[in-house]
Amino acid sequence: MTYLILNGLANGLILGVIYAMIGVSLSLLYGVLQVKNFAHGEFLIAGAYFCYVLYNAFDLHPLLALPLAFLCFMAFGWLLNNLVMPRLQRSDDPMLASLLVMYGVSLMLAASMLLLFEADFRSLDFSFQPISMKVGILYLPTARLVAMGVTVAILLALAWFLYFTLPGKAIRASIMNRDAVQIVGVNINRLSAAAFALSIGLAGASGVMVSMVFPSFNPFVGVDYTLIGFIVVVLGGLGNPMGAILGGIIFGLAEQMSIVFLPQTMAPIIGFSIMILVIFFRPNGLLGKARGT
Repeated sequence: MTYLILNGLANGLILGVIYAMIGVSLSLLYGVLQVKNFAHGEFLIAGAYFCYVLYNAFDLHPLLALPLAFLCFMAFGWLLNNLVMPRLQRSDDPMLASLLVMYGVSLMLAASMLLLFEADFRSLDFSFQPISMKVGILYLPTARLVAMGVTVAILLALAWFLYFTLPGKAIRASIMNRDAVQIVGVNINRLSAAAFALSIGLAGASGVMVSMVFPSFNPFVGVDYTLIGFIVVVLGGLGNPMGAILGGIIFGLAEQMSIVFLPQTMAPIIGFSIMILVIFFRPNGLLGKARGT
């Protein structure tokens, strides 16, 4: 039992870091633009397919596909923002309009991936050598350990960007009080476009990590990752990127530990139960604050 508990904790921490990256990218978009991106999971799975195609067509190492995925998806996010967001902001209810538009984008992405790759589950036929590594008394897959290390590095780089660079500080200020940022002369449209692009770029990079960690994926599993992203964001605090890291780790640990002690089908129930408890006792999330305070 001790081995199972330690194994659950180790895998929960690994998956929690991956979930944290999903939540951070979703939180950025909501915090700056108040957009609930229901296409987030589809962007993530598109990133997994991006890595799959580069590996099978060009024998490109997944870790080399990672920066390419980030840059390509970031460029697509910038283009998508410039095409739809200025018009949505002029609508009578921008939040509802953006919700419907992003849901439509999710359907289009899923349909496009289904057309290109069909409904079969695909997997990345790639493995690190050695396949597993000994950590204490545990043997953990090398791919998961590498994915965790790379994801932690990305999250640290993102934290540095948000806290120690002028654009990052502007993004955090916009999350706290969008109106005040405009008063001091920040171009909110340009800042919003940067946040949108960064969010989609991180979603694509998360997809590469998912293709390394999880055994398979298909065009229909994007909604599962969107749901995980929203749970993580609610746990950490809406619009709080650093809170999403905490939320991701909590959700990953809860999911894996519930598998140790309970039937596997109970794992989603445990995750939702924790989210409901957090909403009940901390409506703004574990690290969240009321907007504008």
